[in-house]
Order: sequence, then structure tokens, then C-alpha cells
Amino acid sequence: MYGLCPWARGARLAGEIAVELVWGAPSIDEWGAAAKRALAQPDARVAMVVAPELVIEPFAFHDLRNRVIEIIGTAGIAEFHPEAAIDLKTPARLVPFLRRSPDPMLQLVPLALLESVRTSALAVDRAQQAQILGGYMSPRDDVAARIAETNHETVSAQHVAIIATLDAIAEDRRTAYARVGISEYR
Repeated sequence: MYGLCPWARGARLAGEIAVELVWGAPSIDEWGAAAKRALAQPDARVAMVVAPELVIEPFAFHDLRNRVIEIIGTAGIAEFHPEAAIDLKTPARLVPFLRRSPDPMLQLVPLALLESVRTSALAVDRAQQAQILGGYMSPRDDVAARIAETNHETVSAQHVAIIATLDAIAEDRRTAYARVGISEYR
């Protein structure tokens, strides 16, 4: 919708996302096993482990993510949390908000895939070529930094609509989960 992740739509449409669910308050071993199952799916370029019933503080979830990294070792892991506040001061401070999700979720991407993205050749348009030739832009700008800056510009301009969309998704989640009896575990 807002084009914040340059790979999300393509991965979703190509069927390259694997999703595993963990229920209740899963142990670290259950998180690790679910992550391994998701990464082992044949077409998975992105794996997600979602905990629909888990209520956990953001800092505790960050620590849990670090423990899963120790178990997996072959994937970059980012935590997504429902309680991420918006902070528009810098692109880096905006990242937790961009990782706001209806449920606590770990996103795993194989390290080999991350490395290929970081080392791939840049596709630059004419305006960017002029900036490179004029010394105003490096031809090897870090892809993560460019994405963060672009996202910061987008969210700064559209944050009211984005927050409303995320709030609507959270409300739909609460309604749908209540309807089917999914409860919260602490």
C-alpha cells in the first residue's frame, strides 16, 4: 500500500513467504523449531513466526529474538511488535514503528539472501547518475540506508493515514480473534 518494503509485494506474490504460528506463550525451543520449519520450506525467501496469543513487552520480545538468533544462526531476524510508537526524528528511530504488526512476529531472512541484496549492483535513474557524477551521491550507497531514508520521507508525509490504517488493522484483529476464540496469554 505504501511501498515501505521494496521486496514485500514481490515475495508475497511469488509465494516466497513461509508462515508458522506458535500458540500461547511459546518456549524458546518452540520459537526455534517454528523458525527452522519456516526456513526449511522450499520456496521461502522470507519466513515469519507469528504468536497470535502472546502478550509480551517490546524489550522482552527483543531479548527473545536474540535468543532465537543463537538457535538459528543462518538468518537475519527482526522482531515486529504491536506496541511500536512512531518516532520521526530520524530514519533509524522510525524502524520500530515500521515493524509494527498486529501480533508479535519474528521475520527471518537467510543471511545469504541478505548478503546478495547488499552486494547487488545498483539500478540508478538519470537523476541519480547526475548526483553520482556531481559527487553528491555515492554509487555504492548502502541499500538499507536508502530504504530507511525513503521510508522516513513517506511516513513523514503520510503518517496520519498510515497510523489510521494500522489502527484499523489492529481493531479488525481484535474483532476477528474474539469471534473465533483466540485469547491472549501472558
